[in-house]
Amino acid sequence: MTGGPRLAGREFFATRTVGEALAGFRPARRTAVEEVPLAEALHRVPGAAVPAPGPLPGFARSTVDGYAVRAADTYGASEGLPSYLDLLGAVRMGAAPEVAVRPGGAVAMPTGGVLPEGADAVVMVEHTAETMPGTIEVTRPVAPGSGVVRADEDVAVGAPLVPGGRPLRAPDLGMLAAGGVTRVAVHARPRVVVLSTGDEVVPPETAALGPGQVRDATASALAGLVRDAGGEPVLAGIVSDEPGALEARLREVLPDADLVVVSAGSSVGARDETAGAVAALGDIWCHGLAIKPGKPTLLAECAGVPLIGLPGNPLSALVVFRLVGVPLVWRLAGCEAPPPEPSTRARLARDLPSAAGRLDVVQVAVRDGRAEPIFGPSALLSVLTRADGCIVVPEPATGLDAGTEVEVTLYR
Repeated sequence: MTGGPRLAGREFFATRTVGEALAGFRPARRTAVEEVPLAEALHRVPGAAVPAPGPLPGFARSTVDGYAVRAADTYGASEGLPSYLDLLGAVRMGAAPEVAVRPGGAVAMPTGGVLPEGADAVVMVEHTAETMPGTIEVTRPVAPGSGVVRADEDVAVGAPLVPGGRPLRAPDLGMLAAGGVTRVAVHARPRVVVLSTGDEVVPPETAALGPGQVRDATASALAGLVRDAGGEPVLAGIVSDEPGALEARLREVLPDADLVVVSAGSSVGARDETAGAVAALGDIWCHGLAIKPGKPTLLAECAGVPLIGLPGNPLSALVVFRLVGVPLVWRLAGCEAPPPEPSTRARLARDLPSAAGRLDVVQVAVRDGRAEPIFGPSALLSVLTRADGCIVVPEPATGLDAGTEVEVTLYR
């Protein structure tokens, strides 16, 4: 990553768009690869594709209940002129066939049974009838390969069971288990150190607040977003506004962090120490995003560790971290294309004004296909807790009209 200009006095404020941040702020850091049991691998990101040690399913098998046949013996069969075949035996589940299919013969098959030698198709039982003991009639023709899965049709030997660089999903775990892979090499969960700042901020367990004090709500919410993105949150406490305190604390936490998040302290002002502390330790990529809420956001890299300085208001901090921080956590864990969040389409319930040149993120409640905007000061977490999701008004737009169809990113 190419660093931006270093801090040059208190007026430093280099603003980037959110799109520029997502495309340009791409630290090279990735977490190490570790081996974990399959039961612990859900949503983890493999360090590389996992090759199949053998073909899957490993043998040609039936996909239907019916009869294994030579397809040529069924050509021309119909309800009015069925093909008659000799019943030669049956295949048992979990066992090798004890009989082969010869011309003019058929073998009874269960779904999943091993295809006997000589057969190249399975006719569904619904298209057959046993007219007399030892004889079946076939009333519909089948082509070679019908009702059959090849021995390597699921996965060929050496082909990837699962790809690298993508979080493992439940079906991926099933594929690994089918291939006999019970341990998988995945990226370690990124350690995301969250530092809160401000003399007014006190721990959540504080029973009685003094004048001007607020409990640290943002750190707990950020920890939840980090866990959702597959990271390991480390709540590193509250740093005072005393000059030099934040720089000293950053020096302490950086060696064991994959990402540092500084909650509050990124606004331009005499009290705010984040930009100065970060400039002393690394390169600032930007100090300001063209977004509402969340403009005073800082992105930097210190000793190879990415750092995000968030606005002090909880709503702003969480909106920015969801847009910029969550993809970064996934990237640190080896996932270059973060999994998409659930979304739905809805129509705006009212006009939505916006200013051109910035990205507006608006919280909405979704009811009966209508998206109702929820407004409130950035200091109010209730705006987020009442929302079902958010919509994004792009930078060029000057607003959206009521009735406009919008995509709502849903909160899980």
